[in-house]
Amino acid sequence: MEKHFTATAYIIKEGKVLLLEHKKPTKWLPPGGHVEKNETPHEAALREVLEETGLVVEIIEQENIKVDFANATSVPRPYLCLLENIPSHKDTPAHQHIDFIYLAKPLQGDLLKDSSLRWFTLEEVEALTSEVEIFEETKQTIQHLLRREV
Repeated sequence: MEKHFTATAYIIKEGKVLLLEHKKPTKWLPPGGHVEKNETPHEAALREVLEETGLVVEIIEQENIKVDFANATSVPRPYLCLLENIPSHKDTPAHQHIDFIYLAKPLQGDLLKDSSLRWFTLEEVEALTSEVEIFEETKQTIQHLLRREV
């Protein structure tokens, strides 16, 4: 099965997470998208957040060790990596996403004037139904993040 690299960012602020109502699966999801050619996953996550929300964010570090040498430099390590099964849609066959998932906090900017963007509390996420409004793995990740107060 064909695999695509993607990057996602859970943006956390004051005990809330920013989600957008994605049009294709009609579910609440964190911002993210495909990694472009010559782009690192964390660069893709930052770009996608800006494009989809209007916010400039900072990745929250998840590093065990950082190196900075002429031949090797650390890049932000994802908080989580998922292999996601994407069903066929119109002319696009079923495929998989290798999703690099980051945590981020907002630095500057204003949310785009878009009704599909919304800050959620843990209680509001838990009230969403898994079959209809949110993927179970998204809900589980948010529960983990907001319960530990990143």
